[in-house]
Amino acid sequence: MALNAVVAEQVPADDFQALEEKIYRTIELYKAARAAQAAAERDAQRLRQQLEEREEQLVTLRRESVQLRKEREEIRGRVEKMLEQIESIAEERAS
Repeated sequence: MALNAVVAEQVPADDFQALEEKIYRTIELYKAARAAQAAAERDAQRLRQQLEEREEQLVTLRRESVQLRKEREEIRGRVEKMLEQIESIAEERAS
């Protein structure tokens, strides 16, 4: 009991109340920081998912682009072949 009396005499009530308020503010700051961290982690996860989706879209668009280029080259070849045939017919008529 003597120790409690000495501690009580050393720490005035106002100081104890100020310390108590600081502890409660610290607890509130800690809670707010944890909530902010959880929100940031959710946002990061959402952004990772969006990035994955965009990467998948990019892969799909690249495939489509390659396919369209192949088709364009095929059509170009067919058109050139038709133009050559038209030219040969025109040359035959001119002869």
